[in-house]
Amino acid sequence: MGVRIRKEDTVIVISGKDKGKIGKVKKVLPDKGRILVEGVNIVKRHMRARSAEQPSGIIQMEAPIHASNVKLICPLCGEATMVSFVVKENGEKSRVCKKCGKEID
Repeated sequence: MGVRIRKEDTVIVISGKDKGKIGKVKKVLPDKGRILVEGVNIVKRHMRARSAEQPSGIIQMEAPIHASNVKLICPLCGEATMVSFVVKENGEKSRVCKKCGKEID
């Protein structure tokens, strides 16, 4: 499954416990079809002390969510949109907003 969202894109969560939250993509995991979004899907981890700088305790961190649970926010029109691809004459692929029809990249 190809992920149509890239690092540094702004996305909105469309399903799940964080529905409606907006965040920036920190990391994309294309082999698993998941993305890591800043401030979304916060989980608690019980961590063992690794050194004096990292004490033990319960820490909060972001966990990846499935790419199908988010929509890209178009930087041009500002709406949540789906992405399509267009192949240019020189063979280059670029993403296109389905709402405004303009190239995103």
